[in-house]
Amino acid sequence: MNIFVANLSFKIQDQGLQKIFEQYGEVSSAKVITDRETGRSKGYGFVEMPSDEDALAAIRALDGRDLEGKAVVVKQARPREEFKDSYRKSRY
Repeated sequence: MNIFVANLSFKIQDQGLQKIFEQYGEVSSAKVITDRETGRSKGYGFVEMPSDEDALAAIRALDGRDLEGKAVVVKQARPREEFKDSYRKSRY
């Protein structure tokens, strides 16, 4: 399952994000999204976990939790096309 994580501290990097989620099961990948020009974190990222059960446990445990002074938002990621469609509908 692909998990969206928002409101991350700018200090958290890929390895730190992976370590946080590994408490709940195997992590295939963890990526903090960064600005192309500055390399600075944009404050959100994605985590991929092969077990949906472990992923749902991580979402329940971490959503709203304080990580380095910020309450993170953790939820199942939506496919990019679905996000774009919902954005268009809300704007027009």
